[in-house]
Amino acid sequence: MENLKTRAYAKINLALDVLEKLDDGYHRVNMVMQSIDIFDDIDIKLIKGGRIEAYTNRSYIPSDMKNLACRAAAEYMAAAGIEGYGVSMRINKRIPVCAGMGGGSSDAAAVIRALDGLFGSGMSDEQLAMIGRNVGSDVVFCLFGGTMIAKEKGDVLQRIPDLPDAFITVCKPSFSVSTPALFSKIDSCKIKRHPDIEGMVEAIEKGDIGSVARRCYNVFEDVLPNREQRIVDNIKGIMLSCGALGAAMTGTGSAVYGIFKDEKLAESAVHTLRREYTQCFLARNVKKLS
Repeated sequence: MENLKTRAYAKINLALDVLEKLDDGYHRVNMVMQSIDIFDDIDIKLIKGGRIEAYTNRSYIPSDMKNLACRAAAEYMAAAGIEGYGVSMRINKRIPVCAGMGGGSSDAAAVIRALDGLFGSGMSDEQLAMIGRNVGSDVVFCLFGGTMIAKEKGDVLQRIPDLPDAFITVCKPSFSVSTPALFSKIDSCKIKRHPDIEGMVEAIEKGDIGSVARRCYNVFEDVLPNREQRIVDNIKGIMLSCGALGAAMTGTGSAVYGIFKDEKLAESAVHTLRREYTQCFLARNVKKLS
């Protein structure tokens, strides 16, 4: 049977704002999202029968339909009307888990893109996006990548010019954050500050990476528990002291990123951060995937 290798690219939130809670329990958001070149490798093999499975190099990640990659494969096969085939996937995880970097969503998106290429169904971007929405809101962005505004539940996208080339440090502290708990907390408090998304988009259009970085902001930072907030602030402080133009937490955390114009300063920040934190990376921004 046919095999295919693909990559699943991580994302960061250059800006993240939460607007209001919707009747279905989800929240309206307004975000600027960016793909970066930290990625998972995925080997996909078509097999006879209808079995769908995914194995990773992390023993705690499920191999069944609890894994978004499996759900994505099932949704694609159903939408494309494909019968008699199953999918076996081996995922080499490099994207930190429970980090706010879209690791599971990017795996799911990469599987959808890969299967569409294997079967040549000729689906439109909107058809692929609909499959992605059935798996998870962030999957839609991860299908197309690059630099985009994401609204509503995060699945209504607007392409904007590419982020100017930059060096991006990423640091994932050891703690994880409960996404439902943060959304619940943000519902019960008044958000004191909102990101200047309009100004950020203008800065991107002008190619002014410094102005972009200074506007990086995530409202979830203000509702973190005290201990976790101190850790995030410490990581941001290290990045800024090493020359970052701006720094923020991505998603609901707990990974923090810093934006640098100079590669040596970015490398220095990674080395400095590794004195306290294990998972530290140097990355670049990625253009749109398709």
